[in-house]
Parts: sequence; C-alpha cells; structure tokens
Amino acid sequence: MTSRTAYESLGGAPTVHALVERFYDIMDLDEHAAGIRALHPQSLEGSRQKLFEYFSFWLGGPQTYVEKNGHPRMRSRHMPFTIGEAERDQWLHCMRQAFEEVLPAGETRDKFWEAIVGLADHMRNQ
Repeated sequence: MTSRTAYESLGGAPTVHALVERFYDIMDLDEHAAGIRALHPQSLEGSRQKLFEYFSFWLGGPQTYVEKNGHPRMRSRHMPFTIGEAERDQWLHCMRQAFEEVLPAGETRDKFWEAIVGLADHMRNQ
C-alpha cells in the first residue's frame, strides 16, 4: 500500500487551486487585509499561479514550481517586502478563512495549517 501525499489527501489540483483562488479573493476584498494587499501587484494573476504551484509542490504534488523557479528560497524571495507581525497576521487571517471554507477538515488540514503558520512567521523580516 502506498501512502497518499497531503496533496492527494486534500483533493489535488482542484482543491489547491480553489484554496489559492479563495485566499486571494479574500485578500483583495477584505479591508483588514489592506496592508498585505498593498504589497502585491495590481493584478493578482501571477501571484495566484505562483502560490498554486508552490503549494502543490510543498504538499507533494507536481514539481512545477521548482522546475520553473528553482529552489523556493521563500524567505529570500520575500526580503524586498516589509513583513512584520501585522502583515503576517493579515496574511494568516485571509489564509485561515480560505482554509476553513475550502479544505476538508481533518488531520491533513490541521498539519498543513501548522506548517502555514510557521511559514508565515518565517517570512517576517521586521
């Protein structure tokens, strides 16, 4: 028996895509996320695609992100942006809502959330 990846357990590309789409929709519309939204380009199309590819890779799915961009080096990629506690918290606010609306409840989602919180905190540079 082969074990399933988190990517497969969560529902694969359709679910990861829905998560990313919902996350950016929330960020784009929620006034509490204005600070984090301002760090993004006017069009979120490229951001949506990169996050979809990154999450897919991170969860054990297709390696498209690495094939296109090389090693993720997420912290260094985010260094040009001022990311403090407020920005981290705004990002997590949007992601938490997207998680609850899109991802199936359970151990895989819980472990993914723990990793997301750690990742978001690691991005802080202020």
